[in-house]
Amino acid sequence: MKILALIPARGGSKRLPGKNIRILQGKPLILWSIEVAKEIPEICDILVSTDDPAISTICKKAGALVPWLRPAALATDDASSVDVAIHALDWYESEKGAIDGVMLLQPTSPFRTNQTVCKGVALFKKNKNHSVLGVSPCNDHPMWAFKIENNDLVPFMPESALLKRSQDLPVAYVVNGCFYLSSPEMLRTNRTFMERGATPLLIESPKESFDIDTEWDFTLAESISWIVDSSMKCK
Repeated sequence: MKILALIPARGGSKRLPGKNIRILQGKPLILWSIEVAKEIPEICDILVSTDDPAISTICKKAGALVPWLRPAALATDDASSVDVAIHALDWYESEKGAIDGVMLLQPTSPFRTNQTVCKGVALFKKNKNHSVLGVSPCNDHPMWAFKIENNDLVPFMPESALLKRSQDLPVAYVVNGCFYLSSPEMLRTNRTFMERGATPLLIESPKESFDIDTEWDFTLAESISWIVDSSMKCK
């Protein structure tokens, strides 16, 4: 099986400037994802899609494939991850040949382990290349969520849900951004990694599902990085 690991790393970030190459535990943030991908036998290449020459230089030195700088149209705030993925996929298959899967590894999820990635690949194989999506249990249950209308709190769900005890609520999950894997055919057809009926890759560790998006997130990441073992190997 041949899987292309794609790491999207745009240079611009309003909430956390330069986040993809900020130093976390002595190395640029993006290297955490590159190093994990290198340990997965099924990954044929690690392609970094970036518009930033500084990110490109760092990733090339780390052994990643950075064949071009991302077109300006795909480097805006409105550009979607799937558009970036299909752009990279089209180029890769035209230059390197057909692949079986595209694995999206966001650099803002540095604490995913090799074991988790291997588990996702195994699910992909078992389910005949059906999309696999990383999920975690919700910290705040959606049945207890509200919206504000005319300065009033209005439940999103039927009000009867508010009367239930937390232990009586069904378990709910959220996409954590840690792991996405889809076949080229499904990705091009559905234009999403989050297709209906995707196979869940359950990630219960709050460390692995941690996503860095703000300065506060990065501060928390620095405080927990020392207790995270990112060198766990596939069994």
